[in-house]
Amino acid sequence: MTAAAIEERFRAAKRASRGAARLTSTQKSEALGAIADALEANSARIIAANAEDLQRGRENGIGDSLLDRLALDEARVSALADATREVASLPDPVGEVVRGSRLANGVRLEQIRVPFGVVGAIYEARPNVTVDIAALALRSGNAAVLRGGSAALSSNMVLVDVMREALAGLGIDRDTIQTVDDFGRDGATALMTGRGFIDVLVPRGSASLIETVVTTSTVPVIETGAGNVHVVLDSSAPDDWAREITVNSKTHRPSVCNSAESVLVLRDAAERLVPLVGRALQEAGVTIHGDETVASLLDGVVPATEDDWATEYLTLDIAMRVVDSLDDALDHIDTYSTHHTETIVTTDVRNAERFLAEVDSAAVYVNTSTRFTDGGEYGFGAEVGISTQKLHARGPMGLPELTSTKWVGRGAGQVRR
Repeated sequence: MTAAAIEERFRAAKRASRGAARLTSTQKSEALGAIADALEANSARIIAANAEDLQRGRENGIGDSLLDRLALDEARVSALADATREVASLPDPVGEVVRGSRLANGVRLEQIRVPFGVVGAIYEARPNVTVDIAALALRSGNAAVLRGGSAALSSNMVLVDVMREALAGLGIDRDTIQTVDDFGRDGATALMTGRGFIDVLVPRGSASLIETVVTTSTVPVIETGAGNVHVVLDSSAPDDWAREITVNSKTHRPSVCNSAESVLVLRDAAERLVPLVGRALQEAGVTIHGDETVASLLDGVVPATEDDWATEYLTLDIAMRVVDSLDDALDHIDTYSTHHTETIVTTDVRNAERFLAEVDSAAVYVNTSTRFTDGGEYGFGAEVGISTQKLHARGPMGLPELTSTKWVGRGAGQVRR
């Protein structure tokens, strides 16, 4: 029976999580090194499985952005191995003392970081996430149960098998890394309702997937949001900064959640910046969905609709709007943003500080590309995701975000009077 089989897998993960929590930092590093070596040794097998997924994806018309995220080649497999080794080299958060004190009676109290236990993840068409989350979970002393979706089924099954074999080779319980992909949608539903087995669930993918997980789960969820990301071009924005930051934010890798989807240009700078930045975007292959003012200043603009302001394109498309003031730009962001990442290009210190203080997003920048919202760029190594919620974790999530805390007290016979 499917439900019984899934529950047994969850029970195995729960048992394995106790062993994972006891692993020393050195043991965890060695395990991750073994996984990295196994990924490289099995590169041809992984790429062959991935080719099956790519062929199926093309037949199902999943779109170029998802195909790009889905694709693995020798260089990307090698990059996964390198990222796993980087996670192995990161400081182990388990046991870190967050704060502590000594009571008047001599009892010593410490709040320390501890693993969650079993980390679940639901994601789409991203085989790299299979390795990233497994590596981060293991380094932080957790077991992982993964649901990577039907689009990457062949790739994920092989990747999980390779990682499990690497753990077994070191005498570590292979059930520390599990997948429920073979159970299809039933596996995803079980993860969302696996309270008592799954300690925390992380969704990564489209806005609809994240919304489904957040609204359906009885398991605590760390929400990773979609990226309707904004670039604001202030009246004082220098030409070269405005052009280069906007083009990089949009085109460096358009299929990811920290790529820019909307550009807001202050009206005082519109005649100067709309043609300059717009042409640079178009020369890079970007289609601009603009309002009437943008269309009057730039050829080849697609008329923007209300939906464009709220769209995460993940393609070479961008919405562009002229606003009267910084207040209007802030109101637009507050209305349409997914609270992921926003940046302003300005030399006005007061406007820069207002933007940083008033924009309610996980990452807010002045005079730099939105593409820096990334665990690797922040020095976290591979990331679990980018949290857009406000509880527990916000922004790129690394190892500390996969831990909870507990209080440890050490006494010498004290009793409460």
